[in-house]
Amino acid sequence: MHSVIRIGSRESALAVKQAEIIKDLIEKEAPGTKVEIITMKTTGDKILDKSLEKIGGKGLFVKELDRALMDGKIDLAVHSLKDMPMEEREDLPILAYSRREDPRDVLLLRKGLEDLPEAPVIGTSSRRRMLQMEALYGGCTFRGIRGNVQTRMRKLETEGYDGTLLAAAGLKRLGMEQEIRRYFTVEEMIPAAGQGILAVQGRAGDAYEWMERLDSPQSRAAALAERQFIRTVDGGCTSPCAAHARVEGNELKLDGLYYDEKTGQYVKGSLCTDTARALCAGEELARELMRRI
Repeated sequence: MHSVIRIGSRESALAVKQAEIIKDLIEKEAPGTKVEIITMKTTGDKILDKSLEKIGGKGLFVKELDRALMDGKIDLAVHSLKDMPMEEREDLPILAYSRREDPRDVLLLRKGLEDLPEAPVIGTSSRRRMLQMEALYGGCTFRGIRGNVQTRMRKLETEGYDGTLLAAAGLKRLGMEQEIRRYFTVEEMIPAAGQGILAVQGRAGDAYEWMERLDSPQSRAAALAERQFIRTVDGGCTSPCAAHARVEGNELKLDGLYYDEKTGQYVKGSLCTDTARALCAGEELARELMRRI
């Protein structure tokens, strides 16, 4: 029994809100358990003037929390699953996947704009979003933009961008849906693997009798398929490759985007299968799309 559970989180308002979601679930499922949130600034949060591609990738958002888990300073860590490296550590497994929030990408415009102008300047550091946005709005100019949601919105107004692209999940969790000007369907802009799902990470061997009640079977199946797709295409942390799975009952529909770094070509595709075959589905779709280029 753990009478006090310490949850590690990044310092941003969104990260804390996400940790609070898990905190509330634990307190509901384990009455009498005290839950504390311990925040820390990660390397990825500190370096905002360079792209993730240049400073080491998404792992920079988790390594400080990984260290705190290993050192026993926290008991659990809560991450946006899309920010976690595809290769999981056996000693720090993902113990639960939250119910998925809206997985779509969205467009925000600077004040005074009703729609994007011709040849708009779009703030994004995501190659995945650039690739798919160019197909929807030809003639875009892309400029890097990093930081938490509030920082990006401030930069949108002060640094010459016409619009920026964010995840709907984060804005909804922060109660900022009113800022969204357009939702992209998951077919128009396939999301990052794991987008909208929270991952609860802990130490191997630690037992929490309530943990399985935090876990969403639908999110777990989707996460397994999406992350296996990315692993199979060898889509590193800065790759434009993307995957999104929808689960209805026992059926899983997986959409994927494969980008060939050598040719600059990309292809999209999908398959439907049973949720029990989630891992296989990720690999099968990946290999099918790789054969097409």
